[in-house]
Amino acid sequence: MDLESRHFKSITSKFKFKFKYPNATLRCNTSLLIDYFRSDGNHSYILIDVGKTFREQVLRWFTIHKIPRVDSIVLTHEHADAVLGLDDIRIVQPYSPTNDIDPTPIYLSQHAMESLAVKFPYLIPKKLKEGQEVRRVAQLDWKIIEDDCEKPFVASSLKFVPLPVMHGEDYICLGFLFGDKSRVAYISDVSRFPASTEYVISKSGAGQLDLLILDTLYKEGSHNVHFCLPQTLEALKRICPKRALLIGMTHEFDHHKDNEFLMEWSIREGISVQLAHDGLRIPIDL
Repeated sequence: MDLESRHFKSITSKFKFKFKYPNATLRCNTSLLIDYFRSDGNHSYILIDVGKTFREQVLRWFTIHKIPRVDSIVLTHEHADAVLGLDDIRIVQPYSPTNDIDPTPIYLSQHAMESLAVKFPYLIPKKLKEGQEVRRVAQLDWKIIEDDCEKPFVASSLKFVPLPVMHGEDYICLGFLFGDKSRVAYISDVSRFPASTEYVISKSGAGQLDLLILDTLYKEGSHNVHFCLPQTLEALKRICPKRALLIGMTHEFDHHKDNEFLMEWSIREGISVQLAHDGLRIPIDL
């Protein structure tokens, strides 16, 4: 781990099923771990999304990269692939049979909060009833954020700008913009950019991104709630980041062959684009 830089690690994409697709490998739910090396010389570990495969991601990647903890959690939305690992957050928290530990701050929209209160009622702090036993569960400090580019928030010393995007025409999901020295945007679930959000992350708008991490579900065609490769590439031409990494791909992508295609596209369009992969580590100065 390079202690002279501020960097993040990407744990990307959806499942590939080895028994059905011989050339495929098992991939985990899309997620991003930001290892923020602060000016005081300490690290903050900020996790964006905690999907169904979080426990496997810890066993695979936290051990390899020696990630000691999670300091804050930021959620894009409350769908299963973004939240169903929340119960396993306790595996990266100190052990206490009485839950006598500092809770991990978790930043999410009001809509996501209402949904998670139903999905995980035992993770929402409440007074014990008389005779009710303490049970060891993940300790979380729920913090509501706005679906508004004009209302940033700070998680573990790093400022985030919410980026509302459409995830289907009846649902708003959040992406996030962060970094001062380098501008990074993470948008995992999108079918359309509202004009206000696209302005914030566009070269022709508020300023060019150094890195855009963007949803790409299918190789061809379109989908009602996700970008597919044709829509992703069109969006990249409009937004014009210096570099882009594509996430959320299905089994139909061939990582090496399609990266060769994207390399040719990158040379032609002047935007560096590649498919991301599980465990990808990108050093970047934030």
